[in-house]
Amino acid sequence: MKRGDLGELAGSVALGAWTAFGVLTMAVIGDGQPLYGDEDLVSWSVAHRPDVAVALAHGLTATGTGFIPYVLAVLAATIAGRTLRRRAVAAALCLACLGVGQVARYGVMALVARPRPTRVDWATHASGWAFPSGHTATAAIAAGLLVIAVYTRSPPGRTLLALAVGCWGALVGLTRVYLGVHWFTDVVGGWLFALGWLGLCLCAAAWWLPEGFITGTTDTDPVPTEDHAPQDPGRRGRSRPA
Repeated sequence: MKRGDLGELAGSVALGAWTAFGVLTMAVIGDGQPLYGDEDLVSWSVAHRPDVAVALAHGLTATGTGFIPYVLAVLAATIAGRTLRRRAVAAALCLACLGVGQVARYGVMALVARPRPTRVDWATHASGWAFPSGHTATAAIAAGLLVIAVYTRSPPGRTLLALAVGCWGALVGLTRVYLGVHWFTDVVGGWLFALGWLGLCLCAAAWWLPEGFITGTTDTDPVPTEDHAPQDPGRRGRSRPA
């Protein structure tokens, strides 16, 4: 794929995600009340909390914050880079993508200032405002970086690996609703924010990084070559009949 095509694709994904995120944000700000289905999903979660499921949710939700997403970002850079120098540059870019994305998400959260579900429904600790979900956005950005790296290098079984990473990123978000600390639309907002941010970062990388830094991309289409059948040795040196 040409770098220009990759940049346009990433930019289109970012535009679509940011548009949807903007619409959802306006709906959340609207009257300040939970949106359709939010309260029902929290109520269902509160009514279906066996100890084993809560323990699993606690363990899974903990992987969406702290050092684990940053470890995954460095792993993505290690997979994507072919040389030590490129891996170091990729690691810096991936960490910047994740870190700046978290700061931007926090800024949006502070501006929207959406309250969380009532505290009596919580099954874990939480702080700050609700929209968009921080654990969800952080896990989704880290998962997205890893999926992009896997598809960049195309290792065997890449589809299953990408599916597993994507499921992890999605499940982290769902645990926030299950544990009662977020509305479902907070989680959807986190997914859309992460998708838009990843698309923006990938678009910038496709346009600004040197040619060949992103494996499998070029500035121009390959020039086709013609296959020539070997000449018959017996015909060499023959003169054309007069």
